[in-house]
Amino acid sequence: MLGLEYFSFGDLWSPYFLVFMLAIATLYSFVVGPWRDRFAGSERVPFGRQAAFYLAIVLLYAVHGGPLSLLGHLMFTFHMTDMAISYVMVPPMLIYGIPAWLWRSIFSLRVWRPFKFLAQPLFGLFLFNLMFSFYHIPSIHDWIMVHYFLHGVYYVALLAAALLNWWHIQCPVAEWARLTSLRRLGYIFLNGLLLTPACVLIIFAGEPVFAVYSDPEVWAKAMRYCVSGSAADLLAQFKGPAFFNLMDAREDQQLGGIIMKLLQEFINIWALFTVFMQWYRKERAQEDDPAFDHASSGRLNNV
Repeated sequence: MLGLEYFSFGDLWSPYFLVFMLAIATLYSFVVGPWRDRFAGSERVPFGRQAAFYLAIVLLYAVHGGPLSLLGHLMFTFHMTDMAISYVMVPPMLIYGIPAWLWRSIFSLRVWRPFKFLAQPLFGLFLFNLMFSFYHIPSIHDWIMVHYFLHGVYYVALLAAALLNWWHIQCPVAEWARLTSLRRLGYIFLNGLLLTPACVLIIFAGEPVFAVYSDPEVWAKAMRYCVSGSAADLLAQFKGPAFFNLMDAREDQQLGGIIMKLLQEFINIWALFTVFMQWYRKERAQEDDPAFDHASSGRLNNV
């Protein structure tokens, strides 16, 4: 299917990365389970939160170690699908899946003190969007894709930036929240706006702009990131990315940009609805609280 039958089990499933992700999932299960009492203020973690974390781990493995990772090197459409899953869908799931008491324990370590500036909302907003847009400048994207160590480092840094970005939308520790509900709504709106130029340039480009998906030589070098064998062998067997692509390179590029933008907008709409409903419920709870009504009356009488 989609050419995957030409690749080995190791190419498709990245066993070493699978072991690494299983180790993270196992560690999490012990921390929120039998080791929970070792953390100050720990509480039972609901099933829904645990499920969100495990699903995020499965998705991360699928797009960076499973078949979706390989497909992302064959077609730009799958590459952008991987990016949307990794940096738009997974971060809020990871943040939600880790309980507040564990976040407090993690960030109580002194090692984080020099990095307090990272907690500024504007820093989180602009860092991720700039890193994402910078990565998809064609010449930079192609260069990173064929430098394997830098490729891995940049993806990890991009995930950290995405987590920082989403932190201010759904801050898991109530007393650390820096944005009011109204400002969070504005933050989400700006988040979608800042990513739009990169997607628009990709969608409306008049020709294929990423050599990784149109130039056989560059494609073969990039493929070495996720498959065994030499670049020369890949070229001799497949001739280039066109062997696997279901459409021409420009159409593939356009569809990839559309998928990225649509998935981001769907997630943003969900985030806007969630934040608005939380704000609405909070306002209603205050109005129904007799103490709140009494305090409001006192302020009116003093006017």
